[in-house]
Amino acid sequence: MDDAAIRRALVRQFEDGRDLDQTHELYHDDAVLEFPQSGERFVGKANFLAWRKEYPANVTYRIRRITGAGELWFVELLVSYNAGTPMLGVGLMQFRGDKIARETVYAMEGFEAAPWRDAWVTRFDPLASVSPAEWRDDVPFGIDARVALGR
Repeated sequence: MDDAAIRRALVRQFEDGRDLDQTHELYHDDAVLEFPQSGERFVGKANFLAWRKEYPANVTYRIRRITGAGELWFVELLVSYNAGTPMLGVGLMQFRGDKIARETVYAMEGFEAAPWRDAWVTRFDPLASVSPAEWRDDVPFGIDARVALGR
């Protein structure tokens, strides 16, 4: 699978209304899924697919950026549980061939930056995202910078 095909497959992973059985075809049967912030490791696609099907919340995703090449890919996203305030998340996907062998997920709540840092920063909207329908292969990170800036 080439990089463009992997990028498209990762976009499909985070579409609303996705079919979990279909999205999990992207994983090797012996894949590992880890959540370092909670100390959880799921070994085997069947194990974490069953867990995801039993998950008690309605989880939605919005992609902020996808970066990667070859065997290593990063998906920056917004994740919301039961239509709550979006949290910031990063998924690190390690591929073996054309399927994911290991996924590590980090998620956290956003926070207000201290005003004393204003002299050195350029503000941006941390909730800017791109829907799978808007994804573009011909621009960096899949989202047109003007769209990301709300222009």
